[in-house]
Amino acid sequence: QVQVVESGGGLVQPGGSLRLSCAVSGSIYRFATMGWFRQAPGKQREVVAIISSGGSTNYGDSVKGRFTISSDIAKNTVHLQMNSLKPKDTAVYYCHFPVPGNDYWGQGIRVTVSS
Repeated sequence: QVQVVESGGGLVQPGGSLRLSCAVSGSIYRFATMGWFRQAPGKQREVVAIISSGGSTNYGDSVKGRFTISSDIAKNTVHLQMNSLKPKDTAVYYCHFPVPGNDYWGQGIRVTVSS
């Protein structure tokens, strides 16, 4: 079965940086798009960043200019470089891997931005 595994989360001070990674295994598909979403307690899941296999990217307004998404298409891997982190970035971050007939999600990885 397909597995979507995130890594790289943790605790960071405001203004710091973290790099999240998401690796997909067990899929016969290379991705057309992959993305990162996040959800804070009591809030709806929101898009953070998405990337297409062609390299185009889109970012949520709250992270644009601070976060960068990148990918290794052949490895079905995506990264999220998060800079200038703010307390509002605190959330569980989920990697999204849509394929024909399915939507796969990682288990979520926690990012906490606090002093």
